[in-house]
Amino acid sequence: MAGLDAIVVGQVVRDLVLLVDEVPGPSATAPVRCRRELLGGKGANQAVGLAQLGARVGLLGVVGEDEVGDRLLGRARSDGIDVAPVLRRADTPSALIVDVVDARAHWRYLEDIPEATLLTEADVTGAEEVLRAARAVVVQLQQPLPATLAAARCARTADRMVVLDGAPDDPAGAADLLALADVFRADARDAGLLVGDPPKDAEAGLRAGRDLLARGPGLVAVEVAREGNAFVWPDGELFVPLSETPMVDSTGGGDAFVAALTAGLLRGEAYPEVARYAVAAAGATVGHPGGRPALNPAAIEAQLSRIPPG
Repeated sequence: MAGLDAIVVGQVVRDLVLLVDEVPGPSATAPVRCRRELLGGKGANQAVGLAQLGARVGLLGVVGEDEVGDRLLGRARSDGIDVAPVLRRADTPSALIVDVVDARAHWRYLEDIPEATLLTEADVTGAEEVLRAARAVVVQLQQPLPATLAAARCARTADRMVVLDGAPDDPAGAADLLALADVFRADARDAGLLVGDPPKDAEAGLRAGRDLLARGPGLVAVEVAREGNAFVWPDGELFVPLSETPMVDSTGGGDAFVAALTAGLLRGEAYPEVARYAVAAAGATVGHPGGRPALNPAAIEAQLSRIPPG
């Protein structure tokens, strides 16, 4: 466990991805053109992306004491992820997400996420030693607020880089979380929850970033849906358009983005370079079905060449 570059705190699920031409209506059927069964969930996807980018990464999440949990942990180990912190919960099935994607890249999720597969404050407290040992702690805010606050506070008191992704279900917790963050990333929906409306263009994205920066983080990244991402930091800002890549499934774009953003910051790269790197990683992921990243230097380099000038 010693020497981890990052530990990701978040969801671990079995992902079943089904690609269809069109989602059938009631009492109808449709053939599946592509089926993938994967290690998934935002936490696991971000850990996979970090490992693919060369980071030494661990994962703190929950799976059941079932065959599915065994397979998920085996897959994570083969991906180079330290799964020692993952908790096994007795008498509960591991979580499942069915991702149905049509030919227009529209996705629909069917989720079976038992409450027992979510992290508790006690789970996080029990992993404090692990969190304090990593250089960065990446916290997925879809987990319950007491757990995310405990993870962020633990990392902050240990002077580790705190990377937050998303928006808490309880808006009242946002102020405390943002005050603890070094880096905060929000997709368009999450940004809308925090600033009032999802940003519709680059200027609105930058404006939302300035608002969120004033609440505590040192770097904010805000998605503008179908346009790009706004980056704001104390002495600069930048809007990076999406790469010109055909969209198959947007599911894992944000997770690849967070993984690349974190990896770039751990390498000490400048914010403008990290920004383009993160957008390129997202572009390298949305061209295939399912949320699992497929990141390597060649894929990211190809995407960098497809990002239009800002």
